[in-house]
Amino acid sequence: MKKHFTKYLVGGAVRDQLLGRPVTERDWVVVGATPEMMQEAGFRPVGQDFPVFLEPGSGEEYALARTERKSGRGYGGFTFHTSPDVTIEEDLVRRDLTVNAMAQAEDGTLIDPYGGQQDLEARLLRHVSPAFAEDPLRVLRVARFAARYAGLGFTVAEETRELMRQLATSGELEALTAERSWKEISRALMEPSPEVFVQVLYECDALEALFPELNRLFDSSLSESHGNLGSRLLNRLRVAARMDMPLAGRWACLLLDAGRDSPAESSAHALIQRINQRCKAPRDCQELALLASDHLSSVHNGPALAPEALAQLFKSVDIYRRPERFEQLLSVGEADAAALTSPDMPVYPQAEYLHEAADTARQVSIQPLLEKGLQGAELGAALERERSRALAAYQQAFINSSKAKS
Repeated sequence: MKKHFTKYLVGGAVRDQLLGRPVTERDWVVVGATPEMMQEAGFRPVGQDFPVFLEPGSGEEYALARTERKSGRGYGGFTFHTSPDVTIEEDLVRRDLTVNAMAQAEDGTLIDPYGGQQDLEARLLRHVSPAFAEDPLRVLRVARFAARYAGLGFTVAEETRELMRQLATSGELEALTAERSWKEISRALMEPSPEVFVQVLYECDALEALFPELNRLFDSSLSESHGNLGSRLLNRLRVAARMDMPLAGRWACLLLDAGRDSPAESSAHALIQRINQRCKAPRDCQELALLASDHLSSVHNGPALAPEALAQLFKSVDIYRRPERFEQLLSVGEADAAALTSPDMPVYPQAEYLHEAADTARQVSIQPLLEKGLQGAELGAALERERSRALAAYQQAFINSSKAKS
């Protein structure tokens, strides 16, 4: 890079470096350059809203130092200004949190004009300036960072919570696109403590704006013998993270109680379907959330199901063509059960029973039925009967084995 350019390592790389955490990607800010200068130096432009360039060797992103001002509603309602005269301090002030508003010069000097290092030591997530309240997406981002660093003792500063409440009640969250919201939600669910994401949103009144169906679960009147459904939701997400569930499983864990107190199963199904569509969740997430809502009670009662009911469950969740999805459903059942008993040590004997039952059903061969000349609906009905007979034999053997052990 030419001498009249000055580059700074910024944001998450500086933060995680100071925390002693692995740095997975590095972003840079360039001071004193124009887009033409960057291209002359061999950088490839990729930014649409403001000048961002890829370094030809490393592929890392270099953005020109910029300022911004609010020009409309929502995440995209900003006007950006770049100039060689913009300083690194002016660039950093537009960032969300002080711990993300630090930079490191090429000689290793830390540039920390807003107290980020002090807040790292105090384990505080605190906004840089009142301009924080101009971007509704920051409500989700702060809750996501809280979910990431909760294990290190980080909490959200009260003054930042207040600004998040203001954003939540202003209607600005409704201006976020489903795609941009989903990006933050999905990333937050995959953090080490996804329950903290939900808890922070609830405490700053943002859950009501984003997920009113979940917000109501924290109402003390919606309680069961084990406590309110909000606490159960948080416990389930905590277990899901400890089980290292994929995103689809965590999404199903998040939505499971949304329709649990609905008067009919069909209304619970419809409610979760509406949330899926509103959030534009990926197909695998949508499917597992609906399957969990529709069938988890049967999964919990697996050993007590009649052979015909068990065969119907396996057909409904399509264990024959989608075995991996069935495994994810069992994991959701395990997390849900553990949320009621022992979040630290999930114990779910239903999983072993249903695993073996599913293997039994899969082993039933269709070939003898084909040799009898059966086809179409007649073939399908006969296959289900054979599977039910095999499951009845498995169930009886299981009962006999349990009696012998006791």
